[in-house]
Amino acid sequence: MLASRPFNVRVPPRYDAATPAPLLMLLHGYGVTGEVQFAYLRLAPVLDAHGILAVYPDGTKNDLGKRYWKATAACCAPAGSKVDDSAYLSAIIAEVRSEYSVDSRRIYVMGHSNGGFMSFRMACDHADVIAAIVSLEGAANADPEKCKPSHPVAVLAVHGTADQTITYDGGRTTRVGSAPYPGALASVLAWAQLGQCATTPDVPAPPDRDIQQGRPPATVTSFSKECAPGGHSELWTQADGVHIPAWNDTFADQLVGFLLTHPKP
Repeated sequence: MLASRPFNVRVPPRYDAATPAPLLMLLHGYGVTGEVQFAYLRLAPVLDAHGILAVYPDGTKNDLGKRYWKATAACCAPAGSKVDDSAYLSAIIAEVRSEYSVDSRRIYVMGHSNGGFMSFRMACDHADVIAAIVSLEGAANADPEKCKPSHPVAVLAVHGTADQTITYDGGRTTRVGSAPYPGALASVLAWAQLGQCATTPDVPAPPDRDIQQGRPPATVTSFSKECAPGGHSELWTQADGVHIPAWNDTFADQLVGFLLTHPKP
């Protein structure tokens, strides 16, 4: 086993080794597990419909028994942690590719909260492999010197304006780290620049997205003009959205749809 810790793989019912399948890595939030995160997002029917392999590993437990990913200085490893989650998660992808028929142009990462931070980290470190990521209520690295991807990666951030854990406008939180993290718009703007996209949002903006129960549609800010091949950066801003919202029945399909429309060039 290349990866140093166990992990879960979910194979869609119509998987056929003769046809390379997309691969989605799902990264849980701080304090939960991959299995819990997978169930929360209700991904199974959508992944099965599209024939997508899924892998959902677990982070390391800290002294409080809470699982974490060591993503950035802001989130969420304890001081002194020697865990190298970037290498671990990369090894998982390599191992799954060695055992299953994986479409090398359609390898994706999605994460919530701490997993969102880690999704950005994976895009920084493994841009030669990862085509696109989704970060839910997470943030990019505040230090541009820590993120120099070798290739453009398409990025989608989804963030609520009422998130009190990872705030929409950025900040810091003593519960999961002491370093600052950028806001949602700053995160996607940084990735627009990394993808060599024009840094003026698309006009007209893409249509709003209906993603949460009991909330108005989320507004969309997109950077898709003049990008290098594979580059794209997008933000769905949910008014009054909180850190762990009640997503609607179409949300998982919308996320997977974004990923599938952004393969490696």
